[in-house]
Amino acid sequence: MTLLYPVRRVLSVCQQRDISALCPSIQFLWGPAWKRSVCCKSGDFIWRVTSREVRWYFLFLAVLEVIKVYDENNTSKAVEVPIDVTARDVCQLFVLKNHCIDDHSWTLIDHLTQLGIERTIEDHEDVMDVVSGSGMDTDSRLYFRKNYAKYEFFKKPLDFFPDQMVSISTETNGIVDHSELIETFLKSSTCPEIHGYLHVKEQSKKSWKKFYFVLRRSGLYFSTKGTSKEPRHLQFFADFTDSDIYTVLSAKKMYGAPTEFAFCVKYNISLQATKCSSARDLKLLCADDEQTKTCWITAIRLLKFGMQLYQNFIQPHQKQKASPMRSISENSLVAMDFSGQKTRVIENPSEALSVAVEEGLSWRRKSCHRLSGHGIPSSTQSSVPNLAIHLAQPWFHGKLSREEAQHLIIQQGLIDGVFLLRESQSNPKTFVLSLCHMQKIKHFQILPVDDEGELFYTLDDGQTRFTDLIQLVEFYQLNRGTLPCRLKHHCTRITL
Repeated sequence: MTLLYPVRRVLSVCQQRDISALCPSIQFLWGPAWKRSVCCKSGDFIWRVTSREVRWYFLFLAVLEVIKVYDENNTSKAVEVPIDVTARDVCQLFVLKNHCIDDHSWTLIDHLTQLGIERTIEDHEDVMDVVSGSGMDTDSRLYFRKNYAKYEFFKKPLDFFPDQMVSISTETNGIVDHSELIETFLKSSTCPEIHGYLHVKEQSKKSWKKFYFVLRRSGLYFSTKGTSKEPRHLQFFADFTDSDIYTVLSAKKMYGAPTEFAFCVKYNISLQATKCSSARDLKLLCADDEQTKTCWITAIRLLKFGMQLYQNFIQPHQKQKASPMRSISENSLVAMDFSGQKTRVIENPSEALSVAVEEGLSWRRKSCHRLSGHGIPSSTQSSVPNLAIHLAQPWFHGKLSREEAQHLIIQQGLIDGVFLLRESQSNPKTFVLSLCHMQKIKHFQILPVDDEGELFYTLDDGQTRFTDLIQLVEFYQLNRGTLPCRLKHHCTRITL
């Protein structure tokens, strides 16, 4: 059987290359069964394959690159991708390969170990451009991980832009309506002005100085006279046409920053101009708190990418609406009563709790009965806690320290409801719930309670009891209880 295949894709990707130089790199793949013909009208190459086993990827070897992607455990996997692959494409590839739940929060991270900085690669960005812009001698890594905060500012803009840091630019002479704050960012005719104090590291020095900064569509400026915004007092600091914003890791240790809330501007320098990037190429800035840092970084992302960011945000949701598959959101989780002739929603939290506890006890008794038939004793209550069914849950992270838990939550997004469960380091018999609220991480101890030989777990000194950790997590996903917010997004680690 003879097959014809137009290599228009190869030509579109390599349109800036000399085709005569491209052909020799392909010719070494030809065997006796390969023949070539040329369509004179369009200039497209037509490959005629007469082999029984057709390996189509041979056609694209000239435009494929190998990238290495790391997971949270620093294990890596090498994959072959087209040279114009985007970050969203790579994430989709690993979501499918690892059978992950695609909740649109998976992200590709550009991590520069030598400089101690990293940033989220936007979904539409070309991965190979990012890799080539990192520098040959820089220890650059791509990480595949969750980032729940990636587009959260579209949902809750007021959490990202404090009132005292936002005002309208002098070009429009108006007042910012915070209900339409994001829309003003996306419009080319308007632009909210972000302003506030930042620490800046002096070039070739270890010292940091504090200046009043102003972010406008034309770039980032600092004032040489207090908080004055007069043109004669504003000094240009950076623009973001050919640069990216990175978060600085261990800012105090690596750069002597006054706080850990540091970020930097890194220019995309051509590899022909320099072989590597160094700390001298960075413009380092430092905020006084996490909210201020997040506000600056988010505003710069919006100014740099504009409407493209919004397209990245709505694209998965548009596909989800077009799909016939049902999507389950946190708002669709309610307690239901199926005991009567008609089902009903249990709106009373106390009634929902009592039903959940009773169902949990019933399920536990059935589980123990099933296990007793397979040689596991169930006559004593001591066997119940040994089931440890929570170990297989993605939100449980075992013997994770307090510092490691905080680091993992920060990596996966400081938004309300991001959580994980772990074993307590100070008390081996207890567990800890680590939860993010208002961009701060809080830790709640889960205590075991023994009631007449039955073991329960509680977060509120025994007022609310649960037969296992799964029941506890499911309850607080529906009800806030004594917590500052409901559990929404669990931190997870995967192995590539």
